[in-house]
Amino acid sequence: MQPLLKNESRVLVFTLSGLNDTMENRYVLLSFTALYYPLMVFCNITLIITILLHKKLHEPMYLFICNLCVNGLFGTSGFYPKFMYDLLAHDHVISYDGCMIQIFVIYSSLICDYSTLTVMAYDRYVAICRPLEYHSVMTNQKILKCILFCWLNSFICMSFLIMLIYRLTLCGFTIEKLYCEIWAVARLSCFSTTVNNVFGYIVILTYFGDAVLIFFSYIYIIRKCRKSIEGRHKFIQTCVPHLLALINVTTAFMFDVLYSRYGSRNVPQSLRNFMALEFLLIPPILNPLIYGLNLTIVRQQVIRMFFKKQVRISE
Repeated sequence: MQPLLKNESRVLVFTLSGLNDTMENRYVLLSFTALYYPLMVFCNITLIITILLHKKLHEPMYLFICNLCVNGLFGTSGFYPKFMYDLLAHDHVISYDGCMIQIFVIYSSLICDYSTLTVMAYDRYVAICRPLEYHSVMTNQKILKCILFCWLNSFICMSFLIMLIYRLTLCGFTIEKLYCEIWAVARLSCFSTTVNNVFGYIVILTYFGDAVLIFFSYIYIIRKCRKSIEGRHKFIQTCVPHLLALINVTTAFMFDVLYSRYGSRNVPQSLRNFMALEFLLIPPILNPLIYGLNLTIVRQQVIRMFFKKQVRISE
């Protein structure tokens, strides 16, 4: 397939070259993915159903955790089905529109993750530092607004980024990754991508700033928690999983940005692929496990739900 002429605004099909050097191990990768993806879906759906079915869990923190799991399913749906298809296919191609959809789904999910973690940090601040005001501050309307903010913010941001990509005149069609990625498509532009780069850096700095703000807010919460045993217990029980999730998604995000912007072709393909996939591999499975195993009330409800099913089956 040959690239289109330079005076055309876009190519029709992109070639994904990230699997080229690892196709000899494609059946191993397919087996791993075929086991991992259903497991990840199962863990997230289990936590979502548990939270929605039990009224005890209809509290702000658990509803935000539910939103985190829904978002994990949304983001990974933009990668794993296509990836498994590519492992079986001879040619690894994706249409231009399909590429834009994949970029939108994967990266709006990443932004939504950050927004949700930011909202959860605010929720923990009110719960621990202003406990008497908690139920008056975190009302049902406030929770709904926070969840809508997480999704609308990510959709608006990514819609604008997609429009910036659409305006580019592309002179190439090969994306050196396993999936479509913003920076990889922008690098195919025939002309300057200054506007795209500036807006991209604004988004990166904004959400990195959110992470820094959350860390500082937790330092403040830790100081408050030292004054009482109950406060320390509440911090360990609810805030530590949140901090682990934040460190997890921030590390994954930085992996992706550093690889996309400064990745060298001298780095082995397998390592480059892992760096590109880290935020699609670790956070979606770790988030439900962190919250499902650590939060006692969630863990009890999950065990009770499966135990009841086993009893009914045996009867």
